[in-house]
Amino acid sequence: MKIAFVATYPPRQCGIGTFTHSLAHAIKNNGDDENEIIIIAMNDNHETYAFPPEVKLTIHQEHQTDYLAAADFINRSGAEVCILEHEFGIYGGQSGVYILPLLHRLHIPLISTLHTILKNPSYTEKAILQQICKMSDKLVVMSYKAIQFLENIYDVPSEKIVRIEHGVPDIKFDKETSRTELKLTNKKLLLTFGFVGRNKGIETVIKALPQIIEKHPEVYYIVLGKTHPNVLRSAGEEYRSYLQLLIKTLKLGDHVNLLNEFVEEKELFKYLAACDIYITPYINEAQITSGTLTYAMGSGCAVVSTPYWHAAELLKQNRGRLFDFKDENGLAKVLNELLENPEELKTIQKKAVAYGQDIIWPKIGERYLELAEHLASEPAKRQPKKETDIDLLLLPPFSLVHIKRLTDDTGIIQHAKFGIPNLKEGYCLDDNSRALLMVCMAYKQKKSTLALELMPVYMSYIHYMQNTDGTFRNFLSFNRNFLDDVGSEDSFGRTIWVLGYLMRHAPNDAYYQTAQLVFFNASPNFEKLKSIRGIANTIIGICYYLKTNPSDDEMKMCLLRMADVLVVHFEQNQSENWNWFESLLAYDNGILPLSLLHASQVLENKKIKDIAFEAMRFLTSHTLKDGYLSVIGNRQWFVKDKERSIYAQQPIDAMAMVLMYHQAFVLTGERGYLEKLFTSFMWFLGENDLRMSLYDFETKGCCDGFEDYGVNRNQGAESSLAYLISHLTVLKAYEESYHGQELKSSNAL
Repeated sequence: MKIAFVATYPPRQCGIGTFTHSLAHAIKNNGDDENEIIIIAMNDNHETYAFPPEVKLTIHQEHQTDYLAAADFINRSGAEVCILEHEFGIYGGQSGVYILPLLHRLHIPLISTLHTILKNPSYTEKAILQQICKMSDKLVVMSYKAIQFLENIYDVPSEKIVRIEHGVPDIKFDKETSRTELKLTNKKLLLTFGFVGRNKGIETVIKALPQIIEKHPEVYYIVLGKTHPNVLRSAGEEYRSYLQLLIKTLKLGDHVNLLNEFVEEKELFKYLAACDIYITPYINEAQITSGTLTYAMGSGCAVVSTPYWHAAELLKQNRGRLFDFKDENGLAKVLNELLENPEELKTIQKKAVAYGQDIIWPKIGERYLELAEHLASEPAKRQPKKETDIDLLLLPPFSLVHIKRLTDDTGIIQHAKFGIPNLKEGYCLDDNSRALLMVCMAYKQKKSTLALELMPVYMSYIHYMQNTDGTFRNFLSFNRNFLDDVGSEDSFGRTIWVLGYLMRHAPNDAYYQTAQLVFFNASPNFEKLKSIRGIANTIIGICYYLKTNPSDDEMKMCLLRMADVLVVHFEQNQSENWNWFESLLAYDNGILPLSLLHASQVLENKKIKDIAFEAMRFLTSHTLKDGYLSVIGNRQWFVKDKERSIYAQQPIDAMAMVLMYHQAFVLTGERGYLEKLFTSFMWFLGENDLRMSLYDFETKGCCDGFEDYGVNRNQGAESSLAYLISHLTVLKAYEESYHGQELKSSNAL
């Protein structure tokens, strides 16, 4: 039988990867006929790995198109069943949402092994796990508590759930030989292994040791495991340093060894064989499955643990001992009792050995194989599913190469000669604000390290260009001379937009505080604006701010008054067959309905919402009537009762349409807006009046627009940023298309 696995995989150092490797090979080697396995392995954000031959394809965690390509690969591979190893944190997107489109596209039965089932999930986590459960033919869990959670919290029918315990390798080491090799002959070994982080509670054991050593000076505690990669990224070795200081303070240097290693299975089982007592001192109950606990039990260790869910279930019937969370005194008492009663210790160890014989990997692999064969033998139940109206496989890979090329330590250069920065033109506020918006989106959605590196450059430019009265200059020469005293109202509004967005999605508090400072310095000027596009951009920024600070009633009233300005413009210019804010369609048109869509969401105002949709329908009727986007040309625009201009089409107009349809989808959940959004985006890739792509696949930039003679090949900041913001919006909309409506609304751009 041929089975495909989607999971992490060695040499990536990950508990799920180790599990997948063991299970896959247990299935492969089961029975007389050798089964075939293929692995689709996850690369994390910043690493690639030298995978073994059974890995046929890799998925970069934050590359959405990789998931779609993987689904197509599995469907063509000849695999009869797919097994997904699910854990929060190893798949991309918010709470791992990127895995859903892959599962959605599968044409073969799906078994999902659920390694974590949360008792109190967020809305997103619950929605995603429920979708995985719906698309899976069988769900494998490793404990009775997991079954209870799936049935009672996630509404999964019991007949879909199968309990198959975590396997252990069938590796045996002689205890005395192991102790000799590890130079522990005269020691009583206490052991904890696995990735290290604060939730492991190792300090509880260290604090208990003085009471134990007082009676049993031969006790030696080994913590075997590297710091968890996610902990390293966020906090470095802070926790390990804390433990080392604690060891030094308690004068336990001769009794504790923190081995910062990720050991192979054979080496691990040598330590387990040498162990007298294995300890899992986790600090809370929320652990539905523990591979380290299962390995320790399966190798015949006497286990002492806090009563987290899996331990409380596994250590029943005198198969181990429990102590309360963070209770070093209770732990010391239990350990001293066991060390003083070797017969009791041996009884527990014998029960652990007996348990371990039932869960060796060959037996676990046999159970998975029986399940897979049963599913493969059933009549096909999977029906072709309706795909979303967005095809990510048509998108070029997301790249910040050209933006990096245009950016120096001052900001982003506003113009380019073809793909080369034109330093003579210097910088502008418009583009640095757009650039900050784009990199904020890129970091939020894709965790791009380059986006995070560029973020302070653009934020600093905005701060530098603010005047004492809160207004902004716009233009700066390459030698950093101001070229104006006050910039356009459009540039002001775009800046407020990104400041609001940054407060909504700040990567850390420093960005939030800086954005807030500049935003409120500018706020006295909000209601002085006259340009309706300046007003519209500002409205969007205020809406993002209010989503983070909904109790700011004064700012909410400001928003209402500014939205009313656009409402008045609409009502004064509206006539039969003309439902618009001006007597012409000019530039950046989609921003006007977009701003009212945002305002209606925050203010819950039906009139504003109705006008927004009415204006959007009018704009759509003049730009999407032939199956592709034809934005209003900037040469003469479209004056009421006259001919519309076709040429001098600009990327910012296409971007505004993409953003407008996205927000309409967020508010309504109507899938027709996804189709319009994607059609608008494809304007960049050749679905336009000239049938020519504006995206340059060589430079990774976007051309500045097109005339009747063809494409303007210059690739300045405005056009390239418009493309990238649109690209990220498409990715976001695709992700949201797999969420429930409430989730769409709460996480909208």
